[in-house]
Amino acid sequence: MSKPITVTGDGVVSAPTPVISVSPVVLSSPGRGEDLQVRVSAPATGSQLPIIVFAHGYGSSLDGYAPLANYWAAHGFVVIQPTFLDSRTLDLRPDDPRTPLIWKFRVEDMKRILDQLDLIEGSVPGLTGRLDRSRIAAAGHSFGAQTTGMLLGARIVGPDGSVGEDLSDPRISVGVLLAAAGRGGEDLSPFAARHFPYMNPSFAEMTAPALVVAGDKDDSPLSVRGPDWLTDAYTLSPGPKWLVMLFGAEHMLGGISGYLVTETTDENPERVAAVQRLTWAYLRSSLYPSDPAWPAACTQLMESPDSPGRVEGK
Repeated sequence: MSKPITVTGDGVVSAPTPVISVSPVVLSSPGRGEDLQVRVSAPATGSQLPIIVFAHGYGSSLDGYAPLANYWAAHGFVVIQPTFLDSRTLDLRPDDPRTPLIWKFRVEDMKRILDQLDLIEGSVPGLTGRLDRSRIAAAGHSFGAQTTGMLLGARIVGPDGSVGEDLSDPRISVGVLLAAAGRGGEDLSPFAARHFPYMNPSFAEMTAPALVVAGDKDDSPLSVRGPDWLTDAYTLSPGPKWLVMLFGAEHMLGGISGYLVTETTDENPERVAAVQRLTWAYLRSSLYPSDPAWPAACTQLMESPDSPGRVEGK
C-alpha cells in the first residue's frame, strides 16, 4: 500500500474512495473509420470533480494503466481513457491509410473527448452534474506523452525543418508526460528515423505547465542518446515545468501500465506508488493553486533517506 503524503495544514491525503468505472462509452467519430471507445473512472462520491484525459502508450487500450487510473479516481479525479487506433485491440494494418497520421488521430481523439463531455457524463451512473470542466488535465505515457505534449503546445518538425501546426487545446490547462520521447533528427536511432517520421517534436512551443517523469535507466532503442533523451520535454521547453527523475526506473516506471503486465522490465511496486503520489500531488496543486500537495510531495521526496528519485523545477 502506498504511503500517504503529508500535506501542510491538511494532514494526510484522504483515504481512497470507491471508484465507479464504465466502459466502453462510445463516442461518434466521423472521419476516423470507427467510433472512439473510452473508459470513464470516477469517485463514487464528491462534486466539482476535476478531469484527467489519459493517453495510453503505443498498442495499449482503455483497459491499460489501471494503477494510475484507479489511484487518481480514488483520490478525486474523473479519469477518461480512450483506445487509440494504434491499439493492439484494433489490429490496424501497417498499410492502412490512417497509419501515417496515427499521431494526429490521437490528438483529435483527445479533443473529441472534451467535445463530448455531455455524453460521457450522462453515460456513467451518478456522474451527471459532478464534473468541473474548468479544471482539465492531460496525461500520457510514452507515445501518449507525445500526444499530451502536443495538446500543451509541442509541435512536429517536418522533413524540411519547418515547425508544424499548433494542435494545442486551451481547455487543457496542465499536463503530465511520463517517459516522453525526446527530440528527433540525429538523436533518433536508424530504426526510429525510418519507421516513425513523426517522432520529431519541437518543445519550444510547449508553454503550458507540465510535469515530466523519466527513468534514469530508460535506455530507449528509439534514440542513440541514452536515458537523458527522455528529459527533453523538460529541458527544451519553457517554464513552468517540473522534472522527476526516478532512480533505477526503465520505460514502464516500475509497472504503471498494469498490475500484472509482462512488458514491465523493472517491476517495482514502491516506484509505481511514487509515480501515483507525485503525479496526483502535482495535478492537485496545479489545478488548485492553494493546495499544498505538490510542495509537500517534493519535500518528502528530497528528504527521504531512501528517496526513489529527485525533483527539479523551472
